[in-house]
Amino acid sequence: MLRIFHSLPRTHKVLLLPVATMVTVLGAQKIIGVFGDSENTTEPLNVATTTTISQSIVNAAATQSGDGQRSDDSDTSLDTPLAQLEPLEVMSVDFVPEAEADDAIPSTSIARPVASKPATALASDTLQVANRVALSSGTPALSDEDNDDVGGTSYEDWTFDNAADPSGSTQLGDEIASKEDYVPEWQSYTIQSGDSFAKTAERTLGLGYSSVMQILGTVPDKKVLTRWRQGSSFDYKLDASGELIALRVMKNPREGYLIQRKDENQDFAYTSIEKTGEAAQRVFSGTVSGSFASSAQSTGLSTAEVAELTQVLSKKLDFRRNARAGDQFQVVVESDMIDGQSMDSKILAAQYKGERMDLTVVRNDADDHFYTPDGNGLDPAFNRYPFEGHYRISSPFNLRRLHPVTGRISPHKGTDFAMRSGTPIDAPADGVVTRVVDHPLAGKYIVIHHPNGYDTRYLHLSKSLVKPGEHVKMGEEIALSGSTGRVTGPHLHYEVLVNHHQVDAMRVKLPESQSLTGKALAAFQKHSEDLLAKLDTQSGDEPAIAQVKRGKSESDDSI
Repeated sequence: MLRIFHSLPRTHKVLLLPVATMVTVLGAQKIIGVFGDSENTTEPLNVATTTTISQSIVNAAATQSGDGQRSDDSDTSLDTPLAQLEPLEVMSVDFVPEAEADDAIPSTSIARPVASKPATALASDTLQVANRVALSSGTPALSDEDNDDVGGTSYEDWTFDNAADPSGSTQLGDEIASKEDYVPEWQSYTIQSGDSFAKTAERTLGLGYSSVMQILGTVPDKKVLTRWRQGSSFDYKLDASGELIALRVMKNPREGYLIQRKDENQDFAYTSIEKTGEAAQRVFSGTVSGSFASSAQSTGLSTAEVAELTQVLSKKLDFRRNARAGDQFQVVVESDMIDGQSMDSKILAAQYKGERMDLTVVRNDADDHFYTPDGNGLDPAFNRYPFEGHYRISSPFNLRRLHPVTGRISPHKGTDFAMRSGTPIDAPADGVVTRVVDHPLAGKYIVIHHPNGYDTRYLHLSKSLVKPGEHVKMGEEIALSGSTGRVTGPHLHYEVLVNHHQVDAMRVKLPESQSLTGKALAAFQKHSEDLLAKLDTQSGDEPAIAQVKRGKSESDDSI
């Protein structure tokens, strides 16, 4: 402590010397006994009184400020014993103003009489004087502990929370918090590498092995808990004691499970969650650079959206021959937005402005097909093949074919495609199923009636996916190929009938693209006005997003 004292400037030494003397005397002579029992004092201590100490500090401060005048009370003898002091002669030393070190101390701030205090209180007051003087002069304050280690602190104007004691104690804040009612809130946990449900349930949710197994046995799809992906998250609620109240796990942005504690016996029950999104229309604009697919994906379209856009435009546009670098395109996509993620996206309209070809298409809500703005359809009225992909023709249409089983010349009024059993068969056009029959020679077969006098037949099927009287759309899966009936191997026998006469399905002229007329055309053109306006106004490569409300969205805030 002496080392610290000697390192101070001279002015500070003058100010702190009486204080240090008082602290030393209090510690050495146990001044508490002087005030506690004055009759037992056999020899009064010859020490500086509190009044004298106060006056000395005042005089020192006055000297520093250039004022040589001394107080009228400064003649108090330094030899006056503490035991002889009257209560009113013990003066308060809490007079140092909050000012700079070189400011003069106002005379109005000099000692004022207070009630008699115990010695410990006097020591504390004296120490406060030293600390205030030190703070006003920029030097570190003294502490109650006489440590030789030198430290430092900053002197910002600290403020305290109203609930906390200014001394730094948080007891009052703890008492206030303890009286507040605990309200469970949803918390979120992000799955890290190496996490499993069992480990996370024990570490984060406070569950035991039996509770973990009970939850796994509760949900119908255990994969939502056993097959976690890093970066995914789940939500949970805990009660005041840290016990799990509810757990919310989503299979995808739309579907999931809410697992809740039923009773105090640690039993859990689940309810399914299904979120309803808000329909949003997004407009993307881009420029062809390289392949069309990569150019479309660079605008922000998802892989599925790019695939659908390419499929729609390719019905009229040959990208390999007609697409050129610098061609412009715009597309309107609608999807359900759930928690910022798009679900169930579909193309509503698209526009391609190229060097060799321009094309604009709009989806018609009435039949879910694409048309040009003047009502001409993109899809042919009749597909040539009733399946996707390419399969070898094992036996073509031939009226003088040698039958492979009987060995006789007999007409073959259909086209056979060699394919494995179970290959999906699609309807080549819209129509109505008229027959589903099991025949000893033709096997299981289906007949579909189409508009404009066309019918189609499918023989040797392994399974029918439609029933008589059912309406089917172009491209809809209707059956699986097989080898039923009298055959030499699995294949599809496909026939096209025009006005009930069998024709060569590979050569017959099929109906052209469908076109809208009358009221259907008027309704389509009215519907397409808004979409065409969005395509014309959108420019650049930045997507524009427009919200389209379709009913009230369900919120999970109440879960």
